[in-house]
Amino acid sequence: MENLAGFAPLILLLVVSYFMIFRPQAQQHKQRKELLSSLRVGDKIRTTGGVYGSIEKIKEDELTVQVADNVRIRLARFGVESVIKEKK
Repeated sequence: MENLAGFAPLILLLVVSYFMIFRPQAQQHKQRKELLSSLRVGDKIRTTGGVYGSIEKIKEDELTVQVADNVRIRLARFGVESVIKEKK
């Protein structure tokens, strides 16, 4: 019984680290996956490099993004950081 009590702090540390580190990280990963799968033509986005634009074409894991008049860039889907919600 005494040997088992010696493991209690280790077990407590593992439980706390699960709720403080691993679970939030898994939730963030799930949210990012949902964001990337919900991209649609016409969405206004910000890339991980800080470039703003709107999606013109989606081809599997590649996007064509218009960043200015007559300026388009090809971008990997995972390069999208966020979708910009316009305020009304």
